Amino acid sequence: MRRVTSADGTRIAVHEYGDPAAPVLVCVHGYPDNAGLWDGVATRLAEHFRVVTYDVRGAGESDQPRQRSAYRLERLEEDFTAVIDAVAPDQPVQLLAHDWGSIQSWHFVTSERLVGRIASFVSISGPSLDHAGYFLRRRGLSWAGLKQLAHSWYVFYFHLPWLPELGWRKGWAHKVFGRLESSAGGASADSGERSLGDYVNGLNLYRANVVPRLLRPQERRTGVPVLAVSPDRDAFVTTPLQTDVSRWAPNLSVQVVRGGHWLPRNDPGLVTRLTLEHTRRVAGWRA
Repeated sequence: MRRVTSADGTRIAVHEYGDPAAPVLVCVHGYPDNAGLWDGVATRLAEHFRVVTYDVRGAGESDQPRQRSAYRLERLEEDFTAVIDAVAPDQPVQLLAHDWGSIQSWHFVTSERLVGRIASFVSISGPSLDHAGYFLRRRGLSWAGLKQLAHSWYVFYFHLPWLPELGWRKGWAHKVFGRLESSAGGASADSGERSLGDYVNGLNLYRANVVPRLLRPQERRTGVPVLAVSPDRDAFVTTPLQTDVSRWAPNLSVQVVRGGHWLPRNDPGLVTRLTLEHTRRVAGWRA
């Protein structure tokens, strides 16, 4: 493990697997996980890539800023830029992300500052917040829109003052969350895999970004080849929210698969296969 320093001084913990001379694949985890989410996937993909995972600010071994503004998407983009500047300064990277990792990675692939730095993107269970804003405007009262709002109940809960933090600290929220993780045949995270900081600090991701982006979405486009992977029994994100984005991502492929939300943990072999197929097909990389 090594650390890189982001633009605001936040230190980001970076983990690497595989041949340093191989093409670089960067994996970005979501909430409330840390880079350990990718262990099963990374060890498999290390046969083909130099796999780089990192703890998103506030999680794992990275620094834990206290200010809510420190978790805005712009700051997360600075973290990602610091990571790829350190591991792949002279080549574009392949990008694989899950949940909030996908949400921020959509921000990366649609950023003018990162044009040419990302060769391909595999997004699992996470939409662009800007794209979600337009989706809800168009389809909010339709069946698809109402179904997604029902799936997003937890977003409203995470915006409440002090109660979500209390739930994590007292332990009762873990029981509810564990049942959701175990849905669709999934498995909960191992004991000790996450820290209290992973749960509590990550709430700022929602509070700093969701409402502003949904109320004032931006037209964010990308030419990067994207594979949107949608588990058919995802408890949080519906397939239309993830895949109704060809207006902004014309090089989009969609794969609906069996499973629940935590696909990287529950089926790392499938994630490995989909990632290899996508990079081989559209990024011009061959094993």
